[in-house]
Amino acid sequence: MAEFTLPKNSKVRQGKHFPARAGGAKVRRFKIYRWDPDTGENPRTDTYEVDLAACGPMVLDALIKIKNEIDPTLTFRRSCREGICGSCAMNIGGTNTLACTKAIEDVGGEVKIYPLPHMPVVKDLVPDLSRFYAQYASIRPWIRTQSSPPPDKERLQSPADRKQLDGLYECILCACCSTSCPSYWWNGDRYLGPAILLQAYRWIVDSRDEDTGARLDDLEDPFRLYRCHTIMNCTKTCPKGLNPAKAIAEIKKAMLARHSL
Repeated sequence: MAEFTLPKNSKVRQGKHFPARAGGAKVRRFKIYRWDPDTGENPRTDTYEVDLAACGPMVLDALIKIKNEIDPTLTFRRSCREGICGSCAMNIGGTNTLACTKAIEDVGGEVKIYPLPHMPVVKDLVPDLSRFYAQYASIRPWIRTQSSPPPDKERLQSPADRKQLDGLYECILCACCSTSCPSYWWNGDRYLGPAILLQAYRWIVDSRDEDTGARLDDLEDPFRLYRCHTIMNCTKTCPKGLNPAKAIAEIKKAMLARHSL
């Protein structure tokens, strides 16, 4: 995917206004970030008035209604509508979250919607996550073993070992946490960020994995791991209620224990 960036010193301007039809029973305004790389124009915010009496309860419902009935040029990602795929991650009312699980009534006043912050924008609400996915691939997120697999069964783990993965495996890689992290904003080319580090810890702590030493070696770097300054934005914004900051702290503790041996 080609990477698009905004022109230097660009400013978001006021764009078009799409008023609701007369007689709307429950009208709310949605101010949505728009940018089209094909035009070369500065980004703008368009304002849409939506009658919530004829709309679903979630922000994604409003976006779909806008695209289907008001402005077909609006561009955004969405898929499962169940908070599982992470496709519709965006900044809503100043918070990174999922449009499919964010209730419109939970956003006060005008509903302001922007793409995930500090990421290149492909178009409108679609960020370019190429680097994010490349960082995920860099941790080799699968079970790595040296021993031969059992000939007649899976690699098993006890219920207690399996419980160690709770709060980790649920991550949907929506990037809400990483794009809320100032350390990732300024050092995203070298710092892996909270989402990827949580995923890294998920494999470090997996009792079936036999490559913990190499995984820790890969993270032993002033930037890849240690740019985390425990700001806690990641934990505050995670739409799945996970705690990436805790996972990062556990990796640091594992590093310390390793060096103290």
